[in-house]
Amino acid sequence: MQIGIYGLGRMGANMARRWHKDGHDVIASNRSPGPIDELKSEGLRGAYTLDELVNSLASPRAIWVMVPSGKVTDDAITKLLSLVAPGDTIVDSGNSNWRDSKRHAVECQAKGVNFMDQGTSGGIWGLTNGYCLMIGGSEDTFKRLDPAFKTLAPEGKYYVHCGAAGSGHFTKMVHNGIEYGMMQSYAEGFEILEKSEFGLKLDTIAEAWRQGSVVRSWLLDLLADALKDDPNLDSVKGYVEDSGEGRWTIQAAIDEDVPAPVITMSLFARFASRQTESFAAKVTAMMRKGFGGHAIKSK
Repeated sequence: MQIGIYGLGRMGANMARRWHKDGHDVIASNRSPGPIDELKSEGLRGAYTLDELVNSLASPRAIWVMVPSGKVTDDAITKLLSLVAPGDTIVDSGNSNWRDSKRHAVECQAKGVNFMDQGTSGGIWGLTNGYCLMIGGSEDTFKRLDPAFKTLAPEGKYYVHCGAAGSGHFTKMVHNGIEYGMMQSYAEGFEILEKSEFGLKLDTIAEAWRQGSVVRSWLLDLLADALKDDPNLDSVKGYVEDSGEGRWTIQAAIDEDVPAPVITMSLFARFASRQTESFAAKVTAMMRKGFGGHAIKSK
């Protein structure tokens, strides 16, 4: 099928490549020209503006948006809505907030345009391994775009139509919240190993655990590979960002009265990683000194 994509970052460009490799007619667009030129050199078609992208596609158009969530996505969808025609489809395949996706669906519907939200998991390995897709939107539109979804998915089958608009990004949000908890658990466990008296070789432990252990996972595979190259992670600063999905998952848990202590604490651990020195810890130290005469460490 013919596919347009706007946003050629690490994932968007590889989505385009995966489609192209499977024989789809892909027209790739981006805010900056470099990634377009690169894909054109690989045989894909390129469009240097959203106007050019829309005009290059035959009706009914299918255009994937793969740009940062929030204003950048809002602006892209608003611009596309001024260019596309009734019956066309816009697919937001980035990490948008599910509430934004519900709003975008209403905006699209008002103009007779279909909207789908595609939660996309697979990272930079998606070109080779495929992407796990969690998709929201109408059943009819899902069926029409199925060839594109099938190409992106691992073995052409690991993707799911979750339900109405917003459900795809909601499911991906919870997926990422779970990911936060899993990573934090690995992080804490390996720090306990690293601090022990035994001088343990973390790279060999990770390699053993990834083979048949009940804690094996792709995340552990990635950690094992990293430890092979840098057993003590000396090249890495322990500063961890978050891209929003963990916060949104916790808010959903609050809204639904669901206890989610592991995901919540994993997010707070990321906040703690960004502090060179904790003011809260200073407050605690001074209180301990005040009530119990406990020693404090001065600068």
